[in-house]
Amino acid sequence: MIWPLHGGSVPKSPVVPLSQPQVSDRFLIGHKAIGPGEPTFLIAEIGLAHDGSLGLAHAFIDAAAEARADAVKFQTHIAEAESTLDEPFRVRFGQEDATRFDYWKRMEFSPAAWRGLADHAADKGLVFLSSAFSVAAVELLKEIGVPAWKVGSGEFQSWDMLAAMASIGNPMLLSTGMSTQDEIARTVSFIGNMKVPVALFQCTSRYPTPLEQVGLNVMDDLRKRFHCPVGLSDHSGTLWPALAAMARGANLIEVHLTFDRRMFGADVPASLTTAELKFLVEAKEAFSTMNRNPVDKDRMAGTLTDMRALFTKSVAPARVLPAGTKLTAEMLTFKKPGTGISAAEIDRIIGRRLKRDVTPNRLLVWEDLATD
Repeated sequence: MIWPLHGGSVPKSPVVPLSQPQVSDRFLIGHKAIGPGEPTFLIAEIGLAHDGSLGLAHAFIDAAAEARADAVKFQTHIAEAESTLDEPFRVRFGQEDATRFDYWKRMEFSPAAWRGLADHAADKGLVFLSSAFSVAAVELLKEIGVPAWKVGSGEFQSWDMLAAMASIGNPMLLSTGMSTQDEIARTVSFIGNMKVPVALFQCTSRYPTPLEQVGLNVMDDLRKRFHCPVGLSDHSGTLWPALAAMARGANLIEVHLTFDRRMFGADVPASLTTAELKFLVEAKEAFSTMNRNPVDKDRMAGTLTDMRALFTKSVAPARVLPAGTKLTAEMLTFKKPGTGISAAEIDRIIGRRLKRDVTPNRLLVWEDLATD
């Protein structure tokens, strides 16, 4: 299949000043709100885990929906528009493809197939996303109507593709796995100058990513510098980075998905299983519940009267004491429950005399004390 390339000349790399871009800290992807105070937007990255099988691609949508992810994301590759025979394999994981170009060809779906995947995702309540890797792929996905653009880490200088995406106006979700801080700033300025919402993913382009290279601190740096939603695109193949990122306030999380770590594919070691994805969704919902419900400590203490009585202590005799005893500190102790004389009032008791015998198996009460 020959895909049409974007008409006109390829734009030169723009000269973008490293100034503070005009970006927003919140926006919508479909009906999902992204930004401070909103639940983490959880993307199940299918990528090329389907290995060219349209049926398997649909099965992944069902799995992501069953786990209750917010979005499912694929990769839209068009070999003629993206690659050449000079491109080497990142990982030579099979013998089916003689060249990387052949691999991209085998990963292609027709426009009708892509529309079918998008419709399936919508039917399952999932936001449908796909990373474009050429202007031709942008045009294909534009016709389908994706609500946002996911930009892979290797595309931070693909100015023609970035311009094509930005011209449509949908939010752009930019992975930064291969970028320097200045390169991120240049790309964000380029997008921001076109008045398009942007979110930034901390990402390390290693598959799988060692935990010491995940870089959760970069999310904080990106949020402080660009005042836009930030997240983590994780390739560790473990739950820990995504959980830690959510606890740190990530607005978006992207994780690769596999049915089983024994499956075939270059990204399987960097992926989570469907059961792990479901666990992440449960964690996301739990974190959101806690974050949306701040607690007033004084008010909460007031609602715990019964528990306070059960767990706190009151003044009690330390031993058997006869009537007439003048109480000293060493004669007294504190025991449960907290329904008697509070420990805070012990100074009102020391020096008083007992008007009746008391034992250490009962709390001291005011009626035990003489009034003189």
